[in-house]
Amino acid sequence: MPVRGRVRSLEEAASFVDAAGLALVFPKDDVVLPSLWEAVAGSMEVDWARRDETGRFVEFTPAFGRIWRWKDELPARRFACAGQHGARPITLVAPRLVRVVYSLTGLPGRPDDFRQIDTLDPLEREIAEAVLELGQLSRPRMRRAVGSDKRRTDRAAERLQRQLVLTNAGLDSSEPGWPAVKMDLFCRWWRSRLRRIPPAATARLELARCVVAGGVELSAADLAGALGWRRAESSAALDELSELGEVESRLEDNVRLWSRRP
Repeated sequence: MPVRGRVRSLEEAASFVDAAGLALVFPKDDVVLPSLWEAVAGSMEVDWARRDETGRFVEFTPAFGRIWRWKDELPARRFACAGQHGARPITLVAPRLVRVVYSLTGLPGRPDDFRQIDTLDPLEREIAEAVLELGQLSRPRMRRAVGSDKRRTDRAAERLQRQLVLTNAGLDSSEPGWPAVKMDLFCRWWRSRLRRIPPAATARLELARCVVAGGVELSAADLAGALGWRRAESSAALDELSELGEVESRLEDNVRLWSRRP
């Protein structure tokens, strides 16, 4: 994995994500995943603004400005999959792991897979149908397409990302104001990466292995928080890695902690 603080280009950012497998854009204390910010700035502390003598915002810091661009350029160029696809912050997924992540849905990997998800509410289903018919949509365009308000549309879009129905696909700069993130159907945007989807059990083990490989000692709750799993699923995956001899565990204050074997 690239040395912290040494990522200086979009291509190096893509290499960082590929090496990490899973990463956040910005660090979060309670999520045990590396972040692109740390790889660029070399620190957990996010310094995002330069201000004048009165404290008024002047501009982004150089590191923040680069990452702010890259978080959208990475998925636009398919250098990384980006969205709320695990932990609540935006998660970056290496393209090599897209099919592994998608395996846990149990779906075949077709653009209209969402039609098989029984838990979608009417608005979520309407948004997914709109994206299927109209193509990539930003949240403002989603609102107009389905006739919903901002709060309900934003919440539905977030839930659709967590269920791997939608994913980030770049920026829409066609309207006034700040460019808005475009979303596409996960299976359509990443169609070429969804061949030979592995069994869910294999995928779950591979994702747990990826997080443990980051070198952080973690609990089952930590793994669950990073991947959006139930704690029991995380415990089972860590136990299996332990049986395979890939991780070791210890008890601390009655909490079991796992780490990669040296």
